[in-house]
Amino acid sequence: MNIPDGILCSKTHEWVLEEDNCASIGLTDWAVEQLGDIVFIELPEIGSTFNKNEVFATVESVKAASEIYMPISGEIVEINEQLINSPELINDDAFAAWLVKVKPQDFQKDSEGLLEYDDYKDEVQ
Repeated sequence: MNIPDGILCSKTHEWVLEEDNCASIGLTDWAVEQLGDIVFIELPEIGSTFNKNEVFATVESVKAASEIYMPISGEIVEINEQLINSPELINDDAFAAWLVKVKPQDFQKDSEGLLEYDDYKDEVQ
């Protein structure tokens, strides 16, 4: 699994990667491992806006259903359509299988409190 440089993680197990005034958001590898095989995902509509820490999606696995929280505030500009028909792609590579792309409201402010990947891994182990 390739962990992108600059990735930040929330304590609720989402990752965010800022690129060109847009941020990709997904589930961390640790969260995916805890959930087990993901069999369903519900993603928001393009154009929806969410505040930091607000529920924006739901995943269901063979073990449980879980809410996914927005690690930054912003507007959904793209959803990963592939995951709707093939949610198991998240199991293959949690960092390649982003869920949504967001136009951040204030990335600098919202990224406070997010952890660099190595620090996140230290916390969850």
